[in-house]
Amino acid sequence: MTELESKDAGQNEGPSAESTQMLTALVRMRSALQEVRLPLELPSSLANRDAQREMVDQLEDYVIPRLMTIDAPLLTVVGGSTGAGKSTLVNSLVGTRVTQPGVLRPTTRSPVLVHNPADAEWFGQDRLLPELERVTKSTNDPDALQLVASEAVPAGLAILDAPDIDSVEERNRTLAAQLLAAADLWLFVTSAARYADQVPWDFLRKAADRSASVAIVLDRTPPDAVETVSTHLARMLASRGLKDSPLFTVTEGNVNDDGLLPPESVAAIRGWLQSLAADAEARSAVVKQTLDGAIRTLARRTHSVADAATEQVDAVRRLRDDANKAYDQAVAEISEASADGTLLRGEVLARWQEFVGTGELLKSLETRVGWLRDRVVNAVKGKPQQAERVTVAVESGLETLILEHAEAAAERAEASWQSLASGQILLADAGEDLGRASRDFRRRAERAVRDWQSDVLDMVRSEGADKRSTARFLAFGVNGLSVALMVVVFAHTAGVTGAEAGIAGGSAVLGQKLLEAVFGDQAVRALAERARRDLESKVAELLGSERQRYLDLLESLEISPEAPEKLRSASRRVDDLRFAAKGGTNNVEAPDA
Repeated sequence: MTELESKDAGQNEGPSAESTQMLTALVRMRSALQEVRLPLELPSSLANRDAQREMVDQLEDYVIPRLMTIDAPLLTVVGGSTGAGKSTLVNSLVGTRVTQPGVLRPTTRSPVLVHNPADAEWFGQDRLLPELERVTKSTNDPDALQLVASEAVPAGLAILDAPDIDSVEERNRTLAAQLLAAADLWLFVTSAARYADQVPWDFLRKAADRSASVAIVLDRTPPDAVETVSTHLARMLASRGLKDSPLFTVTEGNVNDDGLLPPESVAAIRGWLQSLAADAEARSAVVKQTLDGAIRTLARRTHSVADAATEQVDAVRRLRDDANKAYDQAVAEISEASADGTLLRGEVLARWQEFVGTGELLKSLETRVGWLRDRVVNAVKGKPQQAERVTVAVESGLETLILEHAEAAAERAEASWQSLASGQILLADAGEDLGRASRDFRRRAERAVRDWQSDVLDMVRSEGADKRSTARFLAFGVNGLSVALMVVVFAHTAGVTGAEAGIAGGSAVLGQKLLEAVFGDQAVRALAERARRDLESKVAELLGSERQRYLDLLESLEISPEAPEKLRSASRRVDDLRFAAKGGTNNVEAPDA
C-alpha cells in the first residue's frame, strides 16, 4: 500500500504526499462519523450506534496514530477467551512476570504493554490508544495502560496483554475489542477446551474480513491431543479465510514458581516474534497489511452508518411533517370557521341582533338585502353598551373556537407520533403531555383575541379620523363600527347554508352597509381584508407556538440532513486514495490544505 510505506523501520523521513492526503481524508472521515447522530429508536439504530462508536475508536486508537507513526514498533495484542492462558503466555514469552494472571474470573485489570526500553517514546499519551492513561505500576484500572519496559522484548516489537474477549464484565469485553482493533498483529490465544467457542470465531471472522494479521496459539493442549485438535483447528481457520495465519501449539504443562511455562514450550512463538522484530521489511508488511485492511473496512462500513443516518433524517422529516400537518389543518379550519358565518350563531348572533334591532329590518333582510344605504342606517338603534356585549360575545366565541382546534391538533399530532416507535419514545421523554394544548394556551388565546379586537378598533378609529364629527360616525361610534367590521369578517365567505344562511348572511350585509355608510365600499373592503389577515396572523402565531413543542423535540436531537452525504463523501475520498495508491489511477487531487 503505497501511501503507508516507509523506507525502513530505522529511518524517519517525513510523511509522503500520499500518506498526508490519506491522513487528512481519514481525519475528515472521523469528523463526519462523529457528526452523525442516531438518537431515534429505529430498527437499524442500535447496531449502527455500536458500529459508529467502534469505527471512531479504531480511527483514534489505531488508524490515524499508526499512519502518523508508521515506523513505530509492531504492536502485538494477545487476546482470547477466559482461562486461555494469555497472561501466562505473555509472562513466559518475556521470561519474567510482567502481567498478573487471574485466579478468579473475571480478572478486572488494566491492559499491560511490554516494550523494549529503546522504544518507550512510541507509546506516549499522544500515540496509540490515546484515551488510556499511561501508568508504570500494576493497577486494576481498565482506563489505564500499564507500560512495562523489558530488554527481553526486542526493539521494534511490543506485546500487549488484553482482557478476556468473553468476560462477564462488559467493560472488559469492550476494552478487549478496542485493543484488538488497535493491533498490528493479533496473537489470538485459545485452548483445546475452548477453540470451537463462538465468541472467539466472531472476532477472528472480523479479523479475516479486514485482512488483519493474525497468529493463533493453541494453548493448554494435552500432548496426546495436539495433532487431532491442531488439525481440526487448522481446517476451521482455512474455511474462515485465515489459512495463511501461523498456528502455534503450547502443550499443557506445569509452570514454575514464577508462573512461567518452560522456555521450550514458547520457543517457537518467541522465535517467530523475534524474527519479525529483526526484519524491518517483514514487520512493515504486517503493519501495512493490517492498516490497509482496517482503512478499507472502515470506509466500507461507513456506508451502513450513513444509511442509518439517512433513516434518521427521513424519520425526523416524517415526524415533522405529521406535526405540521396537524397544526396546518387547525389553522386552516379556524380560518374557515371564522370566515364562513359559523361564528354568527348563538351568543354572537343574539348580541348582534340586539345591537341592530330585530324588527322589520331584520325580517326583511332575511329575504331581501338590497336596501338603500340610508334606510339601513336609519333603522339601526344600537347603543354603546350593546356594542360592548357583541364584543364580549365575539371574544368568547373566538377563544372557544381556537381552543377546540388547538386541542384537536395536539391530539392528531400525538396520535401520528404514537404510531411510530421513535415518536413514542420522544413523547415519553417530552416532560409534558403534548396530546393536550399547553396549560397557558387559554390565557394566550384570550390575550390574542383581545389584541385582535383592539387592532380592529384602531383600524376603525384610524380610518374614521376625518369622519369623527359626521352624524353617521357619531351615531354608531368606534365600538359599534368595530363590531360591524368583525361581523363582516366572520361572514367573509358567506359559507353557511340552511336556515341560518339568511340570518348570518343578512347580518353580514347589514354590517357591511353600516360601514359603507360611513367609509365607502372600497374602504370597507380594505378594512375587512386587513382585519382578516390580522386575525389569521394571530391564530397562526398561537398555533405555531403549540406546534413548536413538537418541533423543539426534533431539533433537540441535532440530526443534520447533511451528515449522511458528508460521511459518504468522506468515505469515497478514502477509497479513491487507496485505489490511486495501488496504481488504479494517477489522477489524484493535490494534498488538502
